[in-house]
Amino acid sequence: MSAKEKIRARCSKFASQSGVALILVLWIFIFLFVVAFEFSTSAREEATAAQRFSDETTGYYLALAGFQSGLYDFLNQQSGTVSQGSQPQQVTQTDLFDGEFREQQLGAGMLRVRLIDESGKININRVNEETLRRVFLNVGVDAARSDILVDSIMDWRDPDDLHRANGAENDYYQSLTPPYTARNGPLDTVEDLLWIRGMTPDLFYGYPQPSAEPAEASKRVALRDLFTVDSPIDRVNLRTASAEVIHALLGIPLEKCRSFVAERKKLSERTLADLLPLLGVGAADNAMQMFIFANPSVVAVEAEGRPSESQMGRRIKGVVRLGGAQGFELLRWLDRDTALPQN
Repeated sequence: MSAKEKIRARCSKFASQSGVALILVLWIFIFLFVVAFEFSTSAREEATAAQRFSDETTGYYLALAGFQSGLYDFLNQQSGTVSQGSQPQQVTQTDLFDGEFREQQLGAGMLRVRLIDESGKININRVNEETLRRVFLNVGVDAARSDILVDSIMDWRDPDDLHRANGAENDYYQSLTPPYTARNGPLDTVEDLLWIRGMTPDLFYGYPQPSAEPAEASKRVALRDLFTVDSPIDRVNLRTASAEVIHALLGIPLEKCRSFVAERKKLSERTLADLLPLLGVGAADNAMQMFIFANPSVVAVEAEGRPSESQMGRRIKGVVRLGGAQGFELLRWLDRDTALPQN
C-alpha cells in the first residue's frame, strides 16, 4: 500500500471516529436537556403546590376568624349591634339573617361571612307527605319524579322495610353499584338526600337544565337551600325564611316573595300584618299554619377566607344553638364546606 493510500485510510478512520463522538455528544446534550426540563417542571409544580397550600391555610384561618365574627354577632343579636371591622354598627335584628355574605378585609386577606337561620328552612325529617309533594311541584319538579321523591323520602325515614308505590327500600338500594342500605330513620344531613331514589345532583345543587334558555337557567331553586335537619321546629320561621323557601311552600311567584323579603327588612317600621298582603295571604289563612314568627335559636354560620391576591380560598360552616354554659352549643361542623359562587 502506498503512503498516499495509508494517509487516506487513516483520515477516513479519524473522520468515522469524529462522527461517532459527535453523535455521542449530541445524545448527552439531549439527555441533559431532558433532565433539566424535568427538574424545572418538578420545581415549578412543587412551588405552585406550596403556594396553593399556603393560600389555602391562610384562607382557612381567615375563615375561622369570619366564623368567630359571625358567632359573636349571633350571640349579641339582642343588643342590636354587629361588628364591622373594628367598629360595632347598629343594624336591625333581621339583617343578620338575610342570607347575604358580608365581606371585610383582615390583614392581607379577605373574609366573608353569613348567618342562616335553620328554622327558616323546611325540616326534611319532620315535613309531612302533602307539604313535601307541594314543595317539589312548586319548584318545578315534574309530577312523576315528585311522586318518586316523596315516597322514597318517606320510605327512607320510616323504620320498616315496606316500600310505597313509588318508593324504595333496601331491595332497591342493594341492587345499585355500589350497594348500600336505606337509613330507616331520620336523615343525618341534608346531603343524605343524594342517596335517596329520584334525587339528582341537578335538583339538589340547582344546576340549570341543559335545554334551559339563558334567561331561565338562573330560576332553578336548589333543594339544598330549602331543607335542613337542624331546625328545632316543625314549621318555618317567616321572620328569616328566604324567598325561595316561601315560594316553595306557598307557590307564590318568586319575585313577589323577594319583594316580601325586601320589605321584611324594614320590620321595625311595619308589622307582620302589614307585610302579609304582599304575599296575598292573611294571618287567618290556613297557609299561615306552616309558619311561625320568632327569633332564631339555631343558626348556620358560613365563613370563607382567602388571601387578597389569590383566588384560592377555604370555606367552613358551623351550626350553633343558643344555650349551654358558653352561651351556645356547636351542633355541626364542616371543616371544608362546599364552595359557592361569590355574590
